[in-house]
Amino acid sequence: MIHRLTVSELTNRLARRECSAAEILQASLDQIARVDGDVRAFLSLDAADARAQAEAADRDLAAGVTHAEKPLLGIPVALKDLLAHRGQPLNCSSKILGHYRSPYDATVVERMKAAGAVVFGRLNMDEFAMGSSTETSAFQRTLNPWDLTRIPGGSSGGCAASVAASMVPVTVGSDTGGSIRQPAALCGVVGVKPTYGRVSRYGLTAFASSLDQIGPFARTVQDAARVTGVLAGQDRRDSTSVPLPVPDYVAALERSAGESRPLAGLRIGLAKEYMIGGLDPEVDAAMQASVRQFVALGAEVVEVSLPHSDYAAATYYIIAPAEASANLARFDGVRYGARVDGRDPAEMNARTRGAGFGAEVKRRIILGTYVLSSGYYDAYYLRAQKVRTLIRQDFLKAFETVDAILTPTTPTAAFRVGEKSDDPLQMYLSDIFTISCNLAGICGISVPCGFTRATAETPRLPLGLQLLGKPFGEETMFRMAHAYEQSTGWHLEVSPLG
Repeated sequence: MIHRLTVSELTNRLARRECSAAEILQASLDQIARVDGDVRAFLSLDAADARAQAEAADRDLAAGVTHAEKPLLGIPVALKDLLAHRGQPLNCSSKILGHYRSPYDATVVERMKAAGAVVFGRLNMDEFAMGSSTETSAFQRTLNPWDLTRIPGGSSGGCAASVAASMVPVTVGSDTGGSIRQPAALCGVVGVKPTYGRVSRYGLTAFASSLDQIGPFARTVQDAARVTGVLAGQDRRDSTSVPLPVPDYVAALERSAGESRPLAGLRIGLAKEYMIGGLDPEVDAAMQASVRQFVALGAEVVEVSLPHSDYAAATYYIIAPAEASANLARFDGVRYGARVDGRDPAEMNARTRGAGFGAEVKRRIILGTYVLSSGYYDAYYLRAQKVRTLIRQDFLKAFETVDAILTPTTPTAAFRVGEKSDDPLQMYLSDIFTISCNLAGICGISVPCGFTRATAETPRLPLGLQLLGKPFGEETMFRMAHAYEQSTGWHLEVSPLG
């Protein structure tokens, strides 16, 4: 079945003319029609525009254009609903943007189109990327394809769920504190958070500008590496974009193919601060098995220390809301989006934001405004920035002796819908293993590493491991993740709706 094939398999078929881009797209559209009524990952879908792009890809293929020239030629890609795509809705899963449509393409969308991708569809998310379960969306609740009573993770839940349900082979989302890696783990797919500055953020609706990073979801590490290579590179429209060359990530994976010990000479760190009590026993067992597998692949596993990890959650939930409160000030009912009239501009602004923002967004704006306010800036925001520097220094010191750090991606498997909705603190702790990566600005990847045991009440649920790499060390990170993936085969499992 075409809709279950990976990007690598699809490009091979296209190159051999065994199928067309139009047929691949139609397989995706058919699978969306079959299962998205249950999963509810897509917010909108412009099939006519997608078909026009697929026909253009087929013309390129007929003219002799190769995948060496356009790496994603003919491959369907869907977008999280905060990335600008010209002429398409851009709502960030919030009522406050009303019927807004983007007048331009984000840099990552431009690059995917230039690489031949068929870019279509808007995927559900937590409102303005604020959440860990895709339950704060103003429009619908996305469900986990492995168990429709459970959440897919967040904030990029629609991205992860659509790949897990085989609706599309690749999606592109954003990660502010784990919003790619956490849903990837809970849905049993691969998710990549590149180094801050590796991928342009131009055209990404900002949540927390110093933490946000765009990255892909895919079924395999190789597919994720291919897409990351397309997305990455300097962009003069983004002042935080770093002018470094982008390695050929896929070629790096192929160089070690077939070796019995492909990770020989590499060192993996286990942070003693992450070996905490309270970790779900099945997550702990999967991690122990993963460590043994990395050793079998030739890697040396050593203990490292990240002494300021205990402060990561508190630091994140000061910095992220502070930056969010500033970024979301632009949504005022004046420039674009929805408007609720009032007697004067102040009342109009208050009514618009009161009606347009959901509870979680309001909570974070209030918290962010408080920590930035006079009298509290030094006590909270400035101190959090100092601790953030210490957290980054912890990682850099650890990377002097190891090539990557191995952790669980999440402390548990996917939890039930509504289970943590009334307890924001418990919801925030879903990202306990992922937020340090964003604070430190390093790269990270989540890879499937096993499943929970099925019971009479609960089916098997996917689990994920996280590899954290050095700044701009994606090449080595992909190499490690690919070797593990190919030696275990967890990525071959298909969800009941896939």
